[in-house]
Amino acid sequence: MDGDTCEFRRRFLQIGLGATASLAMPNAFATVLKQPERSIALLNLHTGEQVKATYWAEGQYQADELEVIHRVLRDHRTGDIHAIDENLIDILNLLHQKMNGKQPFHVISGYRSPKTNAMLNKNSSGVAKKSLHMQGKAIDIRLPGRQLSELRKMAQNMKVGGVGFYPGSEFIHLDTGRVRSWNG
Repeated sequence: MDGDTCEFRRRFLQIGLGATASLAMPNAFATVLKQPERSIALLNLHTGEQVKATYWAEGQYQADELEVIHRVLRDHRTGDIHAIDENLIDILNLLHQKMNGKQPFHVISGYRSPKTNAMLNKNSSGVAKKSLHMQGKAIDIRLPGRQLSELRKMAQNMKVGGVGFYPGSEFIHLDTGRVRSWNG
């Protein structure tokens, strides 16, 4: 198969999976998919970098805006940049709306390189060896002006991925894996 055929099949499968997933999603998440524009505001607490991006407009994801999001969510230890799952960004968009957030999400951890993840796993029992952070499918956040327990409850009620609660470290973990929750 040539590259164009492979790319076509990949996009076709993504669209099909996206359509299937949207049918299975709770109604609240389906409303995000109907928004004419989707935006997100993030503050990386390790680098001080901030972004407010309209990452979805004119019926599609905006590549330039996504690149800025990927850069802000890079592994701050190594500088490695990785694509962040658009579904994760959509989950953040919806969560911010449901929480009536006025401030950007504070990001504790976005993408983690395998090297960083291995180092963290070695030094902490709370870091998974095969963390979804290494695939750009997980983020650790807090939302100023909102209680962490409220943020966790709202994320759990959305039923769109994993939600970890880390009150001692003042963040929740969100990912696009299967629906589950835990306390750290």
